[in-house]
Amino acid sequence: MQDLADIRRPSKQEQEIALESYRALSESLERLKTDSPEIEIEETQEKVVVPLRALKLLAKILKATSEGKPLSIVPYATEMTTQAAAELLGCSRPHLVKLLEEGEIPFTKVGKHRRVKFEDVINFKEGKRAEREELLREIMQGDEEIGLYDS
Repeated sequence: MQDLADIRRPSKQEQEIALESYRALSESLERLKTDSPEIEIEETQEKVVVPLRALKLLAKILKATSEGKPLSIVPYATEMTTQAAAELLGCSRPHLVKLLEEGEIPFTKVGKHRRVKFEDVINFKEGKRAEREELLREIMQGDEEIGLYDS
């Protein structure tokens, strides 16, 4: 798996190329009449059959790149080290280990080492985000009820 420290923002030139490519690919995807489209590599005159799902993913990658977003592709069921999972969550490795031991995130042990699935880390992260949003709504509703927003 790619080290999170190696992920970089695309350059301005890469963003511009990605935007042009995204627009062209999006237009082509709208006109497709097959689930097994071919793309042609102009320099080699080779045609390659690409699964439709992969082309749609490529369009998303190009869009994110054109917006200057750094990105990395990780297979969904990929297992991660505790250090990589902690970096993804933005917490310390000891804190992540505590979450694992408390059953907040499922894990397996390979010898003495804990491994967590990428999808479990993402699900935990999304769950925490949803909890924060709900708490914020409750706080705002309480503030409205006591008249903090009245003029």
